[in-house]
Amino acid sequence: MTDDGRLEVTFRGVRGSVPTPVAENLGYGGNTSCIEVRSGGGQTLLIDGGTGVRTAGAALIREAGQPKTTVHLLFTHFHWDHIQGLPFFAPLYSAENEVLFYSGLRPGGLREALEVQMSSPYYPIPLERLAAKRTFAEVTREFQLGEVSIHPFPLNHPQGATGFRIECGGAVVVHASDNEHGDPRFDSLLIDHARNADVLIYDAQYTPEEYPSKRGWGHSTWKEGARVAREAAVKRLVLFHHDPLRSDADLSEIVTQARREFENTDAATEGVTVRV
Repeated sequence: MTDDGRLEVTFRGVRGSVPTPVAENLGYGGNTSCIEVRSGGGQTLLIDGGTGVRTAGAALIREAGQPKTTVHLLFTHFHWDHIQGLPFFAPLYSAENEVLFYSGLRPGGLREALEVQMSSPYYPIPLERLAAKRTFAEVTREFQLGEVSIHPFPLNHPQGATGFRIECGGAVVVHASDNEHGDPRFDSLLIDHARNADVLIYDAQYTPEEYPSKRGWGHSTWKEGARVAREAAVKRLVLFHHDPLRSDADLSEIVTQARREFENTDAATEGVTVRV
C-alpha cells in the first residue's frame, strides 16, 4: 500500500504482440501488456488485460486472503495482446468480487468486444457465465475513482487506442502505449497530457533503425519517447511494449542508448514496482 495521496505502479506484463516465455527474454519479462496502479486510498486499477493480468489477479486474491476484491480494469484497446489474459483473471470467477471495465473505444460495444474471445469456439466458458459482478463503462472524458483522477486521451494506432493520465495527490503517471509518433494532432495531445508527469510509460516497440519498415503499424521508438519526455518535462521515462524479438541484452542496450537522450530512462520490467 502507498502513502495516502500517492501512486504505486507494478508492471505485470511488458511485452507487445505476443507472449515470449523464452529464457533470453525473462529478465525483463515475457507477458503481454498489463499494469497495476494502486493509490494510497485503496483503489486498485489495472491497465489492459494481456497475459500479465493473470498474475495480477492471483496477487490480488492472495493479498485479500480470500477471493474477494474490487478491481477497475481500463482498456487501451482490444488487440489480442491487450485482452488475451482476461479469461484467466481469477477475480472474475468469484461472486464475492466486482470487476468494472472501462474503455474510450467502441461506443456501445465494450462488453461485446470482451465477450468475443470467450465465445465458442475460442473458449469454453462465456464471459456472461462468470460469477463476479461486472460493470461496463465507456469513458472519453476525465472521471474519478475515489481520490484518483483519470484523464483518457486518444492515441495514434490502427483501430484506435486510448492513453491515460492518472493523478492522485499531486502524483502523476501517464500511460501511452500503442501509439505511433508523427501525426501532429496526436503528438500534441500526448505532450499536453504528459506535461510534468512523474512517470511516462511510453511505447518503444521499435528502434529508430527498424521504424521506417514498420511505419503505419501503430508503434513508436525509444528515441521518440526521450523526445516526448524532454519536451513535456517528465521526471522519469519507462519504455514499454517490448518487441517479442527483443532479448534482455537488446533491451539493456536500448536503455543505454536512451539514457544518452534522456538520463532518467528505464525499460519496464515485470514484477518491478515504481512509487511516486
